Amino acid sequence: MAKIQIMENRPPVLGINSLGRIGKLSLWHHIGRKYFKEIIVNLGREAGTGLDAIAQVIEKDATYGLLHRFLYGMKAESIVKITDEKKGKMLIDGIPVMVLREARNPADIPWRQYGADIVLDCTGKFKDPTVASDNKNGSIRGHLHGGARVVINSSPFKIKNKAFSMPDDAVTLIYGINHTAFDRKKHLLISAASCTTTGLAHMIKPLLENEETSNILTASMSTIHAVTNSQSVLDSVPKAGEKDLRKNRSILNNIILTSTNAAKALAEVIPEVKNIGFMADSIRIPTNTLSLIVLNITFQTRTNKRGVENTINTKMVNDIYRKADENNPERLIRFTMEQNISTDLIGVDAAVIIEGQFNHTRTAFINLDIPHIPNLPAEVIKVFPENVMKVPVVHAKIFGWYDNEFGSYTNRMGDLAVYIHKNIL
Repeated sequence: MAKIQIMENRPPVLGINSLGRIGKLSLWHHIGRKYFKEIIVNLGREAGTGLDAIAQVIEKDATYGLLHRFLYGMKAESIVKITDEKKGKMLIDGIPVMVLREARNPADIPWRQYGADIVLDCTGKFKDPTVASDNKNGSIRGHLHGGARVVINSSPFKIKNKAFSMPDDAVTLIYGINHTAFDRKKHLLISAASCTTTGLAHMIKPLLENEETSNILTASMSTIHAVTNSQSVLDSVPKAGEKDLRKNRSILNNIILTSTNAAKALAEVIPEVKNIGFMADSIRIPTNTLSLIVLNITFQTRTNKRGVENTINTKMVNDIYRKADENNPERLIRFTMEQNISTDLIGVDAAVIIEGQFNHTRTAFINLDIPHIPNLPAEVIKVFPENVMKVPVVHAKIFGWYDNEFGSYTNRMGDLAVYIHKNIL
């Protein structure tokens, strides 16, 4: 009991592994939020000429500007101060931050020494929760060996050995979708899914929760996605075994087709999606952030004696999202009828922003060839003399913006980290 009391009274400490795009912006999020009273950042190597170079990396961003101006406006002054070069200590807007520059393997990072109960792994490298903590190449489990109580991975889990199943202590959680499924007695490893899955999940959930739109027959999505660091600035030679050669082509002046695992990850956080033939793909474009989901859904609708009873239409779809916005105090979903372009929404704190003015629906019939439906009794087939069943459907095209870096994904992962920390005490 005494140990628990000590833990409860200890100021919350956050660990962040990596200063890549999500790692750095997670630091920004938590500096601004100030829930965690100390932050330990593991860089795992020296950078530039010393701690000053790392401080500049933290303070400056080509997408969001300077940290102090991002938080406090154009007249703000620098809030990053180095307090101990040798120990890697800084004070950022009053929050003590320590940068570790030695260990690359998660198992060697001394989180326990610094009291970091929650660790965000933002490297994008350690995706397999079945790999042992002492693996020489590193493992997401290594952070537990180093003293973390819970690890949040900023990418979807991916098990390489198909003979293995997802461990019981690993789970995928998206804040605002299924984050309350966190079990403090069981879950040690958490995937925060991906930026696209986060936006997509918040688009799908209101439709499934509405009686009229819950009967989804098919769905597909394309994300018009900003560039990421996995792509090449100029054409380059792919690594051995690389299958997607497009990612090695210059992103500066190309539209590049690629894949996304958003549909698979979506089914992990919204199980009802498993019953839908859901497809997803990604189209990379040369912008630095702000992406757009184009969601295509086919709903079964109703009929009456006059034909189609058009209950699902554009107004209904927009009203569903408008109410989701109005009834959500955190405004994880936002609905707009403004004529936005992508740069208007950079940094907006929302999982997804529904572009209501561009949404549209179309009512139609699907003609089903009855004899081709397997296992259908002969007496049922006789009911349709033309061997055709006409099923009334509504096709909907729904558009949702999301800031794939800070506004949507990093902020939701920040919400998740705070929720989990509060629930492990």
